Amino acid sequence: MTTAQRESVRRILVVSHTHRQEAVSATIEVVSALRDAGVVPVLEAQDRAEFAPHLEISQTAQLGTDVAVVDLEVALVLGGDGTILRAAELLRGSECPIVGVNLGHVGFLAEMESYDLSSTLDRVLRRDYTVEERLTIDVRATCDGEVIADTWALNEASVEKQRRMLEVAIGVDGRPVSSFACDGVVLATPTGSTAYAFSAGGPVVWPGVQAMLMVPIAAHALFNRPLVTGTDSELSVRILPENVGPGVLWCDGRRRTELPAGSVVEVRRSPLSVRLARLDEAVFSDRLVRKFHLPVSGWRGSRPPGEGVA
Repeated sequence: MTTAQRESVRRILVVSHTHRQEAVSATIEVVSALRDAGVVPVLEAQDRAEFAPHLEISQTAQLGTDVAVVDLEVALVLGGDGTILRAAELLRGSECPIVGVNLGHVGFLAEMESYDLSSTLDRVLRRDYTVEERLTIDVRATCDGEVIADTWALNEASVEKQRRMLEVAIGVDGRPVSSFACDGVVLATPTGSTAYAFSAGGPVVWPGVQAMLMVPIAAHALFNRPLVTGTDSELSVRILPENVGPGVLWCDGRRRTELPAGSVVEVRRSPLSVRLARLDEAVFSDRLVRKFHLPVSGWRGSRPPGEGVA
């Protein structure tokens, strides 16, 4: 194959799992449709091994061995938000956009639902989508001057207790803000504002807003409100030395680091973003209503246009 021929070959990453039959069936359908369209389906090594009993695996390529990340056109993710976060981890630092097809529960990161799979495939093959850049955060944890974690997150970094409540001091831009006992603190992006931070009582932040959130979890304090800062700020959580046991740092619920007493977690905006492909032109308000099944009619029912509330 010549260089020109290699460059003309389309390669699409498929990220899925075998934990549910629906995901297995969807993956078989997607791989078959890609092959029929003359596109090379690419799977990560672990997925390729797990799907070997279900697919003619020789008809797929392996990410990193047969196909480099830079050669991918797009990633089709079949699953819930956890699967999309795994795909974001695989594609970190690349230009490859992600199309999520929700096979999970809420699936806030997913673009389409499982019943839209055929139309999603058709539009991806026609390159009929736009790309949205999502802010990510760089996360660093230190203890006694030593770096114990240097990682990142798309949704959030959370500092959490393991057994007993944590005594923490929170800060913004190198200045102390408050200290309290709590179950943890969530440091989130706008994308993550509908995930763990939302469950902890944080605000919903529209994805296009340039902001970062700091949300205490079950804080024993009068001042326990979520904080929203600009993306030029640095957020910090220090586990105070008087803590009896260690805490733990989770990034997107995937990457874990134990935090001894005295550890400091610092979060700032990352120069790298995650690219989400959009097929649905609905505004975020509509997505919010649809995903959370929010009532929009009001208990008083509908009113004629122009009539106010008495």
